[in-house]
Amino acid sequence: MPALSETEAVKIRVRIADLETEHRDLDAVINHLEATRFGDQFALQRLKKRKLGLKDEIERLGMQLVPDIPA
Repeated sequence: MPALSETEAVKIRVRIADLETEHRDLDAVINHLEATRFGDQFALQRLKKRKLGLKDEIERLGMQLVPDIPA
């Protein structure tokens, strides 16, 4: 994979920051719903799945920022 331009790297970092914010927000909502036992189990499951998807996307984007090391 060719090296990223600085502009592309900045865009990825901004996207990661946005995803991390959404991940933290979802974590707070999930914790609140679990603590109050008010949450619908299906909704809770969807939120947890979304949170996991965000984590995967954050990791995938982070890997794009790591330069390839020749073997």
